Amino acid sequence: MQPVDVLILSNGPGELATWVRPVLPLLRKQLESRYKLRISAVLSPCPNATGSEPAMAREFSEVDRVQSAQHFFPFLLLGRTADNWDWYERGVVLFLGGDQFFPVMIGKRLGYPTVAYGEWEARWLRWIDRFGVAKPEIVAQAPPKYRHKMTVVGDLMADAREAGGTKRQGDKGEKLIGILPGSKAAKLSQLMPLGLVIAEAVHAQNPQTRFVIPVAPTLELQTLARFCNPQHNPVIGLVGGTTAELVIPDPPNEHPYLKTTQGLEVELWTEFPAYDLLSQCELCLTTVGANTAELAALAIPMIVLLPTQQLDAMRSWDGIPGLLANLPGVGTNFAKLINWLVLRRKRLFAWPNIWTQEEIVPELVGNLEPSAVAEVALDWLNHPEKLSQLRSRLQSIRGQSGASEKITQLVWEELEAQN
Repeated sequence: MQPVDVLILSNGPGELATWVRPVLPLLRKQLESRYKLRISAVLSPCPNATGSEPAMAREFSEVDRVQSAQHFFPFLLLGRTADNWDWYERGVVLFLGGDQFFPVMIGKRLGYPTVAYGEWEARWLRWIDRFGVAKPEIVAQAPPKYRHKMTVVGDLMADAREAGGTKRQGDKGEKLIGILPGSKAAKLSQLMPLGLVIAEAVHAQNPQTRFVIPVAPTLELQTLARFCNPQHNPVIGLVGGTTAELVIPDPPNEHPYLKTTQGLEVELWTEFPAYDLLSQCELCLTTVGANTAELAALAIPMIVLLPTQQLDAMRSWDGIPGLLANLPGVGTNFAKLINWLVLRRKRLFAWPNIWTQEEIVPELVGNLEPSAVAEVALDWLNHPEKLSQLRSRLQSIRGQSGASEKITQLVWEELEAQN
């Protein structure tokens, strides 16, 4: 069999989990029947990156080699990888996250055709060979002479629903609630103690509730627990949060958990990705970010929390604002100013709200009172028809699954065209 390379360009944890992950098994399954396939993942810098993206990419069994973002620009500009990778004569560059200009340069340097996924837009139409786009509107916006390059594949994020399985009730009628506090320290310092005290308030009124935190793969459990310890997290009192201690059960095959001051046990789920777990949740408490898109893809009702007690907590803006907010020394002041200006504009933050340009899932912004947030969750639990309506609405705004297979077909066609 002829050897071929598929070079996947991606960047952040959200893209790896929701774009790269569903495509990989199909690439491996469908292309290996004809080719000696080698899959490489090259990561580019991302404002939402945590530094553990290379480890995430290496967890995908279908990937043969990975290069981290810190080595990206020498590769982009000079074509040299950190480990001096060799390249087969035939291959395809597949863009699944980052700047759409990157596959243009890398494809020209390697002599490979380029396939790019476009969720919101398709750029560099003259130079990219094929586009798989999420919506027909993207094709309609393109100049007519380039539309032949574009195929409507649907929404890659929607394929996450296939991984989630069928929703089922918890044991003994329990209602599972997820807490997604993010993966960065600035968000965790607020959302961990705040999420736990909200969980205590909900559980006090509805003892049939059970709570779980899907732990980001970039976090150690001991690191997560520090955000529940007042000696390590002075923000706990600022947000009216609660403290908790980490418990590692014996036998170790049971899930670890955080035990709050009121005795509530919040399970820590370390398996990744946690789609099967999330699909069992009645609702989730979450912060902003890619997690709101993943929950929407799974049609999980969510309450989006944006506490403003610590204005510099949100530093993950794209472009120049993100660069300013993360500057050493002065970044905190820039972050406070940028977040203050953004919050005054009353923009939408959760992805399902951005997609529809209306607040279909609640975004609670300000000096949040845990009891008030708990009342929203309890109202949903006491009126399951509200949860059902919200699930239906979330399902309606996401595309059909199957985009992964169509993206794979585009890669196949570009490889075949090189014969």
